[in-house]
Amino acid sequence: MAGMREIRVEKVVVNVGVGEAGEKLVKAQKVLELVTKQKSVQTLSHQAVRDWGVRRNMPIGTRVTLRGEGAESFLKSALDIRNNRLPGYSFDARGNVSFGIQDYTDFPGMKYDPEIGVFGMDVSVSLQRPGWRVARRALRARRIPRSHRVSRTEGIEFMKARFKIEVVE
Repeated sequence: MAGMREIRVEKVVVNVGVGEAGEKLVKAQKVLELVTKQKSVQTLSHQAVRDWGVRRNMPIGTRVTLRGEGAESFLKSALDIRNNRLPGYSFDARGNVSFGIQDYTDFPGMKYDPEIGVFGMDVSVSLQRPGWRVARRALRARRIPRSHRVSRTEGIEFMKARFKIEVVE
């Protein structure tokens, strides 16, 4: 049963928050699709913020969810940009990790295009063990026992072993 205890990367979500609809959002989507080689989806605002001129359900960002091999290869290149170093506060209590990338041109093969401009992005990595379908299925959904969840220290150890990163406290 050792296979069920194995931690794996469930998904990597790459997100670009633009704060407005229109041309800037279209450029951000183009950048995300170039970097991840996958189609992006628009994200909508959940509430209105009058000071920023944001209405409810207004497209304000874009994101891509990567799974499997694509997720791991993207994560490797994203961590290379960060010199394989992440601060300790990037890890949450469930072992998931999030970090930012300042500029998309840091990715290999990406050149600065004055028409597009500079776009940074947030990368969120979700770690889990096999068997999580139990919690999400429609029939007889059950809670995952605490011992099967990924803890913060396990998440840090997994990232150190798998991606050879250095965690800076």
